[in-house]
Parts: sequence; C-alpha cells; structure tokens
Amino acid sequence: MRSRMKIWQRIIALFAVVIMCVGCSKVPSTSYNPWEVISIGTDAKLLDIAFTGNPQHGYLVGSNATLLETKDGGETWQSIKLQLDNDKYRFNSISFAGEEGWIVGEPSLLLHSTDEGRSWLRVPLSEKLPGNPVNILALGAKSAEMATDVGAIYKTTDGGQNWKAQVEEAVGVVRNMKRSADGKYVAVSAKGNFYSTWEPGQNAWVPHNRNSSRRVENMGFADNGQLWMLARGGVVQFSEPAKPEEWLEAQYPELSTSWGLLDLAYRTPEEIWVSGGSGNLLRSPDGGKTWEKDRDVEEVPANFYKIVFFSPEQGFVIGDRGYLLKYQPNIAAASKSDAG
Repeated sequence: MRSRMKIWQRIIALFAVVIMCVGCSKVPSTSYNPWEVISIGTDAKLLDIAFTGNPQHGYLVGSNATLLETKDGGETWQSIKLQLDNDKYRFNSISFAGEEGWIVGEPSLLLHSTDEGRSWLRVPLSEKLPGNPVNILALGAKSAEMATDVGAIYKTTDGGQNWKAQVEEAVGVVRNMKRSADGKYVAVSAKGNFYSTWEPGQNAWVPHNRNSSRRVENMGFADNGQLWMLARGGVVQFSEPAKPEEWLEAQYPELSTSWGLLDLAYRTPEEIWVSGGSGNLLRSPDGGKTWEKDRDVEEVPANFYKIVFFSPEQGFVIGDRGYLLKYQPNIAAASKSDAG
C-alpha cells in the first residue's frame, strides 16, 4: 500500500513540475534569427574577439595560446602559431586601435603588434604586477589600458615600456570586470557576494553590497552610463539612470530558468541581447521592458559566454566548444522590412 502511495506521489510531483515548466516558458520567440552559427573547430576555450581598423580583419583569442585570424569578417578563421616559451598560456583579452594591437594573458603575458597582427612582440611585465592581466584596451598610438584579476589598473603611453598605476589599491580577486566608454570600471567579486566600482580620479575602488540575496554573475555599463546586473536565478536588473546607487525592479526574462545568464550587450541604445548556458539567447527591443527568445540557436551545443558588438551592424557571441555566432544585419533588416 505504501509503495503505491509513493508511486502516486511521484507521479503527481512530476506532473506538477511539467505544469510549472510549461507555464514558465511563455517568453515569446523572436520573429527572426539574425545569428549565423560558425563552428571554429577548436577545443580551446575562446575568450575574446577584436577587429583592426578593417572590419573584415579580426582575431579570436583563448586558452592554450589560441590565436585565430579572419580576413572575411568572421566567416572563416585560421590558426596562428606564436613563438612562445610554451603553449599553455591563456590569452584573456585582445584589442586593436587601427593597426596597433595588444594581447594579455596568464601566466603574466603582454604581446604588442604595430602591423595589424602580422607580427607580435612580447613586452616584459614587472614581476611585482598584482595579479594576472585579464583585460586590455587599445587607446591609440602606443597607448593602452590594462587591468588585472585583482583590480589593478595601469596605463601606458610608450608602447608598453612604462606603465602608470591608475588606482592605488587593488580590489581583490574578481570573477569578471567591465569598462565603460568613458573609463569607469565595475568588478564582481570572485564569489559574487559584492561588487566594486572605480572611475578615473579615484584612489581606490568603492565596494557595494549586492541588493538581494542572489549572487551576482556579471555586471557592465550601458552607453548612457547606466549599470546592468545579471544575478543567479535568471535575474536582470538595471540601475536608476540618474541615481547609480539605486536599482530598478528586478526582471526575470524567463521565469524559473535552470540555466544561468552569463553576459549582456547593447546592439543599439534600445536593443539588448542577453546570453546564457545551454544555447540560450534573449533579446529586448525596448531597453529591457519586454523580452523574447531566439529559439533558433537553442540547439547549438554550447554555453554562450560573451557578447560583443563593435557597431550596430557587427556583433558576435562567443560560445564554448569552438562555437561562434555572427550577427547578420541583412537578415535583421529584411525581417523588419517584411514586418512593416
């Protein structure tokens, strides 16, 4: 008798879960899919992407000293083997300003190019550098800004021969860090239990408690300086435009999701894309008020870790297992034209 009751209890519980899942997946589908799926054919974890002054010429970097080059806007990629002391380097970040490019990685590594990546010169870094470089931004001729995984920020104006510290105190180990167009930074702590901000002119990072019990996954900036936050449980939240210390009501683009939100990027001031695990990609056409899901990429066997838009017409989503999504503006334009 007891065994029968247990069986019925399990059936009822399973039925309830099914009903809940059906009710929670009501996020509408996008009317079109502007993303082309590209399989790079590498086992390395891809971490960053950058293009030179030529939008057809770009590079991908990743683990195991991976450097891939495209000359057709990201349709095809060729591997480049650099002459390093070992092939275990993790290339964390790449950035170009015209023909001048930079790569940073770990263990502590800095590479510099002045010829669109045809050749790379290793630039020595101080053994006293706090942490490993995780982000590099090319600012112009011989100028770049570098940040490490403990929140140290440095700037060079002589091609990397000398670096000036921009902040006196590091913030501690961070899980991720983003920079705004005007030089501000936001960093999420390693455990996601708080975040810190810094802007030029400040001596130290300013810590902030998270505004809920949910751990923070990632944070960044909109073009207008507004902060965005992704938290556990599929939460998206934006700061008050006029009051960065205050936050608007939390949003749940897809209720009770079992996959995590990993990155967010603006294609335009109003159009937002959010990526996540298990091939999940969400879009908001109205600045985060409403959301829809791109179900055409759900079958891609990858987690989508990073979204980058170089312009409203050029964007990429970096996934694991060697998968890359390329934004196709002609598909988006044709779909909008048909809808009109």
